[in-house]
Amino acid sequence: MNTIWIVLPILTVLMFDLGLTLRPKDFYWVLTRPKAFIVALTGQLVLLPIIAIGIGYLFHLPPVFFIGLVLIACCPGGSSSNIFSKLAGGDVALSVTLTALTSLITLVTLPLIMGWISASAGAEAGIHLPVGNLLKQNLLLMLLPVVLGIVVNYCWPNAATRIDRVLSKAAFPALMLLVTVFFLQHYKTIFAHIGTLGLCVTLLILVAIACAALLSRLLKNSVRERRTILIEVGMQNAAQAIAVASSPLVFNNQEMAIPAILYSLMMNVVLLTYVALCKKKPLKQ
Repeated sequence: MNTIWIVLPILTVLMFDLGLTLRPKDFYWVLTRPKAFIVALTGQLVLLPIIAIGIGYLFHLPPVFFIGLVLIACCPGGSSSNIFSKLAGGDVALSVTLTALTSLITLVTLPLIMGWISASAGAEAGIHLPVGNLLKQNLLLMLLPVVLGIVVNYCWPNAATRIDRVLSKAAFPALMLLVTVFFLQHYKTIFAHIGTLGLCVTLLILVAIACAALLSRLLKNSVRERRTILIEVGMQNAAQAIAVASSPLVFNNQEMAIPAILYSLMMNVVLLTYVALCKKKPLKQ
């Protein structure tokens, strides 16, 4: 069974749900709170890819895993970050807007960075990125569902709220289903590389969060903003990384998706721990 037929519907539904939560005022906040957005977008769009490339070179990862690790870092924020931000006492509106912005911006940045990485790191291994196919897939699976969600929210706001209530609860179980199916199919390869790859994805999460925390403190973001920024930087859209890696139209390489599978597991462990720590601390501005 090809997991692409599981991941594509999940990714489409997640992006549709994101569109259901968006309102015009969410984007207006970018202008009113520039420091928070500068830190978050810098962390996600600049620091994450640089950290992933550095870790890949440091551990001398094989090309397929090197590209898979960088692919995670180039993806937008995960939709579950909104729920995690709420649980951590963060700024949910900021989280929603950041997830939407990175989903749109990475439509451009992901093909650019991955095209360069594939050409430099994957040439000898015969790994090639059809950029045109990636753009088409992202427009179909990322942009179109978000636009449809926005239209539904605008035309039928009450229905959008009810649909979001159901889909937001299904997001995490759906991702875990995908991870489980993929793990069962590729457990031999995963176990063979789990030591190095597990360490790499964990370092990616921790180093990115630490850098975002430092930058956030330097720019004096509020506590709510810092909590949201750390979660946004630490939670990438693993479903999209798996879709890009395993899609017959793009890389068509399920081994490349293994870093994303391990990342999705460690991401939840690290951020659930962070949420638990946040709950123990009084919220001070």
